[in-house]
Amino acid sequence: MLNRTGKKKLRGVKYFLIAVPFMIFLFLFCYVPVFGWIYAFFNYKLGQPLRNMPFVGLANFAKLFTNRQDVLRVLRNTLVFSGLGLLLSPLPILVAIMLNEIPSSKFRRFIQTTTTLPNFISWIIVFGISWAFFSNNGLVNKTFASLGIEQSPTGIMGSLDAVWFFQTALGVWKSLGWNTIIYLAAILGIDVEQYEAAKVDGANRLHCIWYITVPGILPTYFVLLLLQISNILNTGFDQYFVFTNPMVAKNIQVLDYYVYQVGIMIKDYSFSIAIGIIKSLISIMLLFCANYFSKRIRGDAIF
Repeated sequence: MLNRTGKKKLRGVKYFLIAVPFMIFLFLFCYVPVFGWIYAFFNYKLGQPLRNMPFVGLANFAKLFTNRQDVLRVLRNTLVFSGLGLLLSPLPILVAIMLNEIPSSKFRRFIQTTTTLPNFISWIIVFGISWAFFSNNGLVNKTFASLGIEQSPTGIMGSLDAVWFFQTALGVWKSLGWNTIIYLAAILGIDVEQYEAAKVDGANRLHCIWYITVPGILPTYFVLLLLQISNILNTGFDQYFVFTNPMVAKNIQVLDYYVYQVGIMIKDYSFSIAIGIIKSLISIMLLFCANYFSKRIRGDAIF
């Protein structure tokens, strides 16, 4: 028979073995590619060995200043999309609290399922649905025309002024249910005795939400907020790739899509890697800064 210490060690070994495949995956896809940063210091051409490539030093990084007009425009779009996402980050908390207050478990599961389902829909399918509703010949424009309302000749998908808000709305619609699950789990971790004690003291449902549920969720929210701040330059690629068209290209081109255009379409691989390096370094700096201010203001941080 194993003693208590032996059982703990055995359990620890089991948990470690479970984590090993994920650690290998993380190492292969997140750390091994870092060795490719060396190509940013060469004038690399696909298919040629690195030893035959001319060393250019920081010339590819200097291109950021040479092409600063495009880089600043792309950076502006990226920060706008990320900023709108940060402003709407409390929305999943609100939805989680509303779901938690629904007395019917069947209706609650139905709402949770319908709001989570879009997370598993490909952006290509989302584009098809959006085209059917919001293109110049879509359902919305046809409905407006039948009501005698002046319609946009391009639809909202071709509106340069509306692209930031339209794409943000699509992103919220797609991820809202999935993000809500995290806060529902945080609510389930709150001690039920706190609610019972509050009700004994005369607290109503609103008081319980404000003084128990919200404080119980806030630690989870701040952790996710710190991670979101550190990823402020990582807005993603798929969404903006499928929704890009000549009419909105100026305001929808984000940093990840710009790297794809430079590296794959223009085939300037070294410059695209240099952009990726700068983006990664800035993300790391943002994470440490956000963590530092969280520790100074709240007294708590990720690390």
